[in-house]
Amino acid sequence: MANKKDYYELLGVGRDANEAQLKKAYRAMAKKHHPDNNLDNKTAAEEKMKEINEAYSILSDSGKRKTYDQFGHAAFEQGGGAGGFHGGVDFSDIIGSFFGGGGGMDFGDIFGGGGRSRPRPRRGADLQSRLNIKFEEAVFGATKEVQLQSYEACSTCSGSGAKPGTFAESCKKCNGTGSERITQQSFMGIMTKIVPCTACKGEGRIIKDVCTTCRGQGRVRTTKTLEVTVPKGIDNGQSIRLGGKGEMGEKGAPPGDLYITVAVSPHKLFTRDGLQLHLEIPITFVQAALGDEISVPLLDGESVKHKITAGTQPGTIVQLRGKGVPNVHNPRSVGDLIVKLNVTVPTALNDKQKEILRGFNDAMGEDYVNHKKKWLDKVKGYFG
Repeated sequence: MANKKDYYELLGVGRDANEAQLKKAYRAMAKKHHPDNNLDNKTAAEEKMKEINEAYSILSDSGKRKTYDQFGHAAFEQGGGAGGFHGGVDFSDIIGSFFGGGGGMDFGDIFGGGGRSRPRPRRGADLQSRLNIKFEEAVFGATKEVQLQSYEACSTCSGSGAKPGTFAESCKKCNGTGSERITQQSFMGIMTKIVPCTACKGEGRIIKDVCTTCRGQGRVRTTKTLEVTVPKGIDNGQSIRLGGKGEMGEKGAPPGDLYITVAVSPHKLFTRDGLQLHLEIPITFVQAALGDEISVPLLDGESVKHKITAGTQPGTIVQLRGKGVPNVHNPRSVGDLIVKLNVTVPTALNDKQKEILRGFNDAMGEDYVNHKKKWLDKVKGYFG
């Protein structure tokens, strides 16, 4: 117990956090520590997820949260609920002794009747999926289809779990409350505690004729196809959240969410750095020396004209504003296209071409030769 971390600290919320804040914090922590997102240390991630799930299951239940706030982890050391302290002593017995022993004090009465509430159906699980998209689809957006397996409401019984034409009956043992009182005689007197009804298992109702399709579960596992809108500017590894598209919850509980992680395939010409697109264009020595007008391809298949000035140096950068990647949160904000001009040097010259180049070198005169000589002098000066 001493090694257990405070549940509020685990979820990163204050002790006054409301239900919405708890839910938001739980989803963020679950996404961050999900084993599928921590493949390099999956075992540690699984342990962390167990702690996060345990913390949320306690704090999201008003009755259990009141108990935890007053008694901490000790209240849940046996069985995961307000059942007792470590060592097998019943927690309600101890509380009862504080309030007069044999008077039959009900643990649920002390905390506002929390022990009487039937177990709430669990929210559906969040689902994870992966979507492969093209480079262009990541930049300009797209509509794609995703197939996944999940639990859906049984079409035969419409999710009731009962055979068509029949209905679930209120449990006669607990009168539909889902719980029952158990009175025990102990050395401290008569003790009463509230436990889930053994007849209906805490449901408050009993299905006599179960649906043969879902076997009374109210849901079946099926494969479904969803249409997904890929937003403009999404980057490799980012996720798209589809609220309520996860697995169906148990017995009417809300469904979970679907998180789709995109994998963007590389492009043959363009690369991406945030909102900037990068492109390298080869030009000849003659184009760089004399100047020229070239056609710069754009990612959308169009092109723009660009004038190369005479004397352009290798590695010159040209910036085309607004021709990059849209911001995924604000598509009206678009990055730039960064073009790098690479001067290509011929590698296989014939005799005539070599003769022309030597003549060119001689024709450049002293200024051209001295340019190289001055650079060599700088090198010598630098090294002493």
